[in-house]
Amino acid sequence: MQMYEVNSDSDRRAFLEVAVAIYANDPNWIRPLDKDIEGVFDQQKNKFFKRGECSRWLLKDESGKCVGRIAAFVNRQYKQEQPTGGIGFFECVDNFECASFMFDHCKKWLQERGMEAMDGPINFGERDKWWGLLTDGFYAPLYGLNYNPPYYVDLFERYGFQRYFNQICFALKVKDRLSDKFYERHAVYAANPDYSAKHISKAQLEKFAKDFTYIYNKAWAGHGGGKTLEEKGVLKMFKTMKPVMDEKLIWYVYHKEEPIAMWINIPDLNQYFKFMNGKFGLIEKLKFLYLKNFGKCNRFVGIVFGVIPDFQGKGIDGYMIVEGAKVIQPMGKYEDYEMQWIGDFNPKMLNIAEGLGTSRSRNLATYRYLFDRNKEFVRHKIL
Repeated sequence: MQMYEVNSDSDRRAFLEVAVAIYANDPNWIRPLDKDIEGVFDQQKNKFFKRGECSRWLLKDESGKCVGRIAAFVNRQYKQEQPTGGIGFFECVDNFECASFMFDHCKKWLQERGMEAMDGPINFGERDKWWGLLTDGFYAPLYGLNYNPPYYVDLFERYGFQRYFNQICFALKVKDRLSDKFYERHAVYAANPDYSAKHISKAQLEKFAKDFTYIYNKAWAGHGGGKTLEEKGVLKMFKTMKPVMDEKLIWYVYHKEEPIAMWINIPDLNQYFKFMNGKFGLIEKLKFLYLKNFGKCNRFVGIVFGVIPDFQGKGIDGYMIVEGAKVIQPMGKYEDYEMQWIGDFNPKMLNIAEGLGTSRSRNLATYRYLFDRNKEFVRHKIL
């Protein structure tokens, strides 16, 4: 076996095609868009190259056949207990020797750059995409969510990776009635004219981007690796999301016109992209527009949920969710709701999710491998 660094166009195509071969007989796999994967490794598109470096490889057997792929990266702002690098975009045939060979290669690469541990599989980017190994819930993935065969769990754990934290997804049926406590909380705030809830308007993206930035920075900055957001960056994100937004899925709560809570959801784009075979050229864009207007998308996904500290634990979440449900449920468009993962280090958000009457739909795990095998392993601290 030998590792080959990805440099040429043919290498890049092979990097994408390895996954196609691995999942050839898996009806649940949805091929990610090639542009989304390649964008991670594009120095012109991925801002994380400004604060780190990344490399990726193909693993070929003695006959020259690609039997695996992997990437390794260093993000200098990824602050951990010790200097910690990352590995990701791992795909491998069901063979421990192949997996171990790739892990060893990445370990050496990271050690040469001063790292003392490696987390994986993670993204050379934000946690909202390509983060974690699927350990439970092996059915069609949400857009941007990692999916893998069950045997990957054994490959990681047999090598010596340990679970740094679990990433839990929650789901519910849209038509189901929420628990009574949500309606009780809602009644309190609905009777107070100082409070109001409204869904986003595409015609006012600047206002809602500003409100998002304010709430996020109050509620999330500094938590679990979170950082302060800038309004211009949020506005850019909203403009990118605009073509796929369903205005009635994005909600804000205001107290005397001050934004205090938000609930951001989007349709599950994989229900469209599963027909694209990884491509998104002109033909696929036309197909996407057709499917968006005339096709069926019966699942929406929770992306961000936040309440500023002064209003946490006071029932604002119940008020906002019921206001949203009063609009979303009668639409009859969506059957399923699933939340992007919540780390098991965040019990407050886990309690909110479970309080909705959800079930745990799938579990991913962020694994850590300490290069010093005698060092004590410590899980992610509880927030």
